[in-house]
Parts: sequence; C-alpha cells; structure tokens
Amino acid sequence: MTDSQATAAALGTNPTAAAPAGARTAADVVTPELVARLTKSVAGSGRTANHAPFTGEQLAELPESTPEDVAAAFQRARAAQPDWAATPVRARAAVLLRFHDLVLQRQAEILDLIQLETGKARLHAHEEVQAVAVAARHYGRKAPSYLRPKRHTGVVPVLTKTTELRHPRGVVGQIAPWNYPLELSVGDALPAFVTGNAVVMKPDTETALTALWARDLLVEAGLPAEVFQIVIGDGPVVGPEVVKHADYVSFTGSTRTGREVAQGAAARLIGVSLELGGKNAMLVLHDADVEKAAAGAVRACFSSAGQLCISIERLYVHESVADDFLERFAARTKAMRLGNSLAYGADMGSLVGERQLETVTRHVEEAVAKGARLVAGGVARPDIGPLFYEPTILDGVESPMAVCTEETFGPVVSVYRFTDEDDVIAQANATPYGLNSSVWTKDARRGHAVAARLRTGTVNINEGYAPAYGSVQAPMGGMKDSGLSRRHGSEGILKYTEAQTVSQQRLLPLAPSFGMDDEKYAAFMSASLKAMKALRLR
Repeated sequence: MTDSQATAAALGTNPTAAAPAGARTAADVVTPELVARLTKSVAGSGRTANHAPFTGEQLAELPESTPEDVAAAFQRARAAQPDWAATPVRARAAVLLRFHDLVLQRQAEILDLIQLETGKARLHAHEEVQAVAVAARHYGRKAPSYLRPKRHTGVVPVLTKTTELRHPRGVVGQIAPWNYPLELSVGDALPAFVTGNAVVMKPDTETALTALWARDLLVEAGLPAEVFQIVIGDGPVVGPEVVKHADYVSFTGSTRTGREVAQGAAARLIGVSLELGGKNAMLVLHDADVEKAAAGAVRACFSSAGQLCISIERLYVHESVADDFLERFAARTKAMRLGNSLAYGADMGSLVGERQLETVTRHVEEAVAKGARLVAGGVARPDIGPLFYEPTILDGVESPMAVCTEETFGPVVSVYRFTDEDDVIAQANATPYGLNSSVWTKDARRGHAVAARLRTGTVNINEGYAPAYGSVQAPMGGMKDSGLSRRHGSEGILKYTEAQTVSQQRLLPLAPSFGMDDEKYAAFMSASLKAMKALRLR
C-alpha cells in the first residue's frame, strides 16, 4: 500500500451501492442477436472488440474498418445525400421529433448500453438521454426558422433585393469520444442531419454499440439508412481517413488530437469544429450558500467519475467560508455510493480504462508526495471493479504538481483558498484552457459580473455545468485551447451549412446611367451614402 492509499484508508472509504436482486448482466443486454443487428451496416474486413469497465470483460466482437472501408462509406453517404437535402426541411425536422419520442420510450435499452460501455452510474447515463432529447426537440422545432431564407437590406434599398440562403455542406465527418457516447455522437449529428447533410461517424471503439444503437433508432424514426454511416477502428488509422474524405469535420476529444484534426482539415480547406480539453474552475465567493455549494460541488466534480470535459477540477473557496465548505464537501464526498449494477442507486461508477486510472493515480500520488493533503478518497477500489477509484479531494495543491495544471479527467478535485476576488479571477483564467467555469454567490449581480470576467465558453452561476449545457438555444463551446466553434443554438446548426448570398438588382444598375459620367455617378453615390447614414439605415 502506498502512503497516499494508507492515508485514504484512514479517512474512511465510500460505501458500495448494493445491486438489486436479479439484476441484469452484460450477457443479458449485449446478446449475439443485438450485436449482429447493430453492426450489420458497418463495413469492416477486420475484427476488433470492446470491453466493460465494470468487469474488464469483453462485451462484443465488432467489425474493424480499413481505409478502403472508410472511403466506401463516404461514397455511399455522398450518393444518398442529395435526395436527403432535397427533402423539405420540415420533413427532416420531423425525423428528429420522432427520434426524441423513441429515445424516451426506449431509454432502458440505451441506459444499459451506456453503463456497460462507459462504467457510469445510471443517473449519469441518464444525463445523456436528457441532453439528446433536448437537442432533438430544439432542432426539430427550430430548424425551419434557422434555415429559412433571410432577407437583408441591399446596397441600395428598394433597388437591390438581397437574400441569404443556407445549403448543406455535403458529408460531415464526425469523430466522437468515449465519455458521452450518446450525446457526443448522435447529439452532435442531429443538427447536421436536419440541415440536409449526410454523416460518416467514427465513434470510439469501446463505446461503438451506443452509437450504433442511436443510428438504428434514427433509421426507425425515418432517417434514410445510407445517410448515416458508421466506421469503427483505431483513431490514428481511421480518424485521418474521415478527415481526408469529409466536407466538414466535427471532433470532440483531447486538445492534442484536436490540433492534428485541425491541421488535416486546414490542408484541405474545409471547416472544422472542435470541443477539446478543460481544467475547469469553480469559485465559491464569501457570500455563497455553503451547503448548496458543497452539494453542487459533488455534482460538478464527480459526475461520470469526473470524465466530463466540463466537470470541475479546480475549486477556489473564499478563506472566510473555506473550512465550513470543505467539511461539508468532504462529508458528502465520503458518503457517495460506488456501484457497478445496471440500476439506479449508485452515486458514481467506474473509470473507463487503464489509461484513465493510471493518470488519476499518478496525479494523486505525486501531489501527496509533494505535500498535498488528502481530504477524501485517494485510493482505487478493485473490490468493486478493476477501474474504480474513490472520489478524491486534495488540499494544499501547488503549481509544481501535475494535478494543478494538467487535465486529470477523473474523480479528483484540488481545493485552493483565496481572499481577493480580482486575484482569484486571474488564477481561474491562468490556464491554456477555457471551456467551463462555475460561480457560487447569493448576489446575482456579483455572480454575473464575475462570470463576464472568466475566459470560458460557458459559466454557470450556482451550479456546476448543467444549466449552460442544457440551455440548447445558447451556444456551448470553448475558448483558447478548449476548442473552435460551438454546439447548440444557431451556431450549432449553421456551422453545418454554407451561406450563399443572392442579390437581384432592379430598375437601375450600380453603374453610371441616365447620361451620367463617372464623376457625376461618384458624386451621386457619395450623396446617397450620406443620406442613408442620416436615415439610420443599416
């Protein structure tokens, strides 16, 4: 036992959520019939497999796509896309609304798959169901207004009629991550489909069944099957092939890989959207409701075992409330129930893979070795499953420690005390990342003032991440090294389109006429421009 594990053991361990009698197992859910049905549309001459984090056992054998298979998938999608684009937008939107209903009706199926492939607690898996349903409803209702032709004032009012049209880009290449395999796969594809694009998606192999299930349900909802292609394989092999053939690329993942995707897209002069890493901060101000902040910190830091791009890894607490907050936060964290069953009841599940467990262990043990103090957690739980790690709070973290600056992407949060508001805002912003942040205060005006100074794409006041992410009419994405472009809102759908301006000139040309020479025409246009400014025309 390491020193940090011994310290953690002395702090008391998190309880285990008991599995209900007769609980379902992986074999009950991932049957040969299900795998055959979901993978029949995947081209792949090789074979690969995914595994269950709860047990480490193989879940399913899957087709593995070659570069040639990826090229063929794009050919099929490209052949089907024009007919789909010619379908009226309201008919395309109706597919999303039917998909919304089917997801909610059949949520038990997908919750099982998400849990088995990611190791999440069931409540955290349900966050994905909620997010996908909200996105499907929003774009199912709003897509016609986002995409309808828009009239603009022409260069010469009345004489120039100008219209903005929106056309689909063609075939979108999507590379989706493992941590939110429903929301960050099909959830991002929905606005691409409703704009008339086809999609070729590469999900992470370990969570491919979830993406395949979503495709199956979208086809049931009315999406033409050829419009949605899925390819499976190693990221370094299949990912570049997706970028090579796409008309636009949507990527969610690490900042390092995101740079490579952006370089590949730039070489082909195609557009790209990237949601990348984060080292997100939560600020508990002196006037915060400490009990609510402590409860909110548990959600913000440990949902999906911290494997969430927008979860909190840095916790700044005002010195005047720090001891009270930390006592309440630690008590709630130690009381969290860890569990591995396909049922509600656990507060946190498993990490997804060995790499995540190694990173979490390294960050915690290095911090403790360099003087940080374990307040809660700090120990793996192989008694529950091979990749379980207790939710962990570290106090006294300093900048030489990796956990201070590197993204952990696990159930670990570092606590820092502050006294000066300007200083803590500067500390929160002192990171290459800029994805999400959180502010806790009873004073709404102060909360909004602090939020406006934080350099993150989303800021949540008196909650960790859910309000901003769930408000799908508003854009969501990262600043700095956390990404490019946005999902949600108008930006989340219009990025999948090409804008076209069509202008019709009527009655008079934009050139000398009625016998004017060049000088008189220039004087006439100068006078017209002054008049338009005086009339406050835009």
